[in-house]
Amino acid sequence: MTDIEAGHFERPQTSTRDRTELHGRLVTWLGERLPAPRVSELAGPDTNGMSSETLLFDAEWDDNGFTRTQACAARLSPDPAAMPVFPTYDLERQFRVMRLVAERTAVPVPRTLWLEPSPDALGVPFFVMERVNGEVPSDIPPYTFDGWLLAASAEERDRLQRASVQVLADLHGMDAPPEELAFLELDTPGDTALRRHVADQYRYYEWVATDGVRSPLIERALAWLEDTWPSETLPGLSWGDSRIGNILYREFAPVAVLDWEMATIAPRELDLAWMIYLHRFFQDIAESVSFPGLPDFLRRDDVAATYESLTGHAPRDLEWFIAYAAIRHGIIMFRIGRRSIHFGELEAPDDPDDMIFHRATIEAMLDGSYWSRL
Repeated sequence: MTDIEAGHFERPQTSTRDRTELHGRLVTWLGERLPAPRVSELAGPDTNGMSSETLLFDAEWDDNGFTRTQACAARLSPDPAAMPVFPTYDLERQFRVMRLVAERTAVPVPRTLWLEPSPDALGVPFFVMERVNGEVPSDIPPYTFDGWLLAASAEERDRLQRASVQVLADLHGMDAPPEELAFLELDTPGDTALRRHVADQYRYYEWVATDGVRSPLIERALAWLEDTWPSETLPGLSWGDSRIGNILYREFAPVAVLDWEMATIAPRELDLAWMIYLHRFFQDIAESVSFPGLPDFLRRDDVAATYESLTGHAPRDLEWFIAYAAIRHGIIMFRIGRRSIHFGELEAPDDPDDMIFHRATIEAMLDGSYWSRL
């Protein structure tokens, strides 16, 4: 019996940093911004997130005879010793896009507090935002196996699904001149936003494969994207990592939208497909070991219909964009698999494609046999 069949899920290692040392350095840094701050023990989320490092803490200080408190979350660039998932982490870019979204839309984004672009204080750049309380659909273990969303009623899940699609509708409806979004444009070749986005994935894959270990499946899938190129809609601000695991909910309504490191300019279908596919990723894991999961949740046609009712835009070529989501996720998993091998959590397989947890999904998408599951 595998760990998954037994219901066991272990969180891969994401940092080698000493939190006691970080605590002292954080107190010193905050002391330059707050009078004699007192900082709680540092904690981290234990269910989601494997790219950047997040530290949770409470800050307290005295202000003219009153005690002030602030619940905080610090977002750090990843530990260089922990084989980061991505080649670069632009924390200032994330900070800027969160402020822009908060100013221009109804999307609930945590209040940004401080940005530290220098590595001097904690060893890497970071920013601090307000910590929002809420429930998040868990990655580890996947919410399709256990947890509050699985236990919810069908009506409650429908409410959460519609509210999550509303987040995308609100984001994509943001009115901002091109010059305000220029910092999110990708510096890759291509005459459209989608062309530049795919070129960026080629570049990312080549970075992952710099040690010479390559994925025949990913290379075949990238070629498939070119051979089946979709029609393109007008691009706009894209969240990039638009999945319910990056949303905090209360009473099944979003209260904080997190993780903006993949934000860019792209067709709106990119976000819709990522939301649909990332649920299918966890649903396929559940079904592979005979767990029922949530088969009626975030289905392609339901999401598309809701989005059209909210925006007037009928999503196009969603199968292509969902396949693209799976391929993008495949490159990420290929990197995470290499990191697990590095830390001794996984043995290197004979077939490099076996490091892609959902290789069967990508293969089925490429041969056309997958789509009835959606």
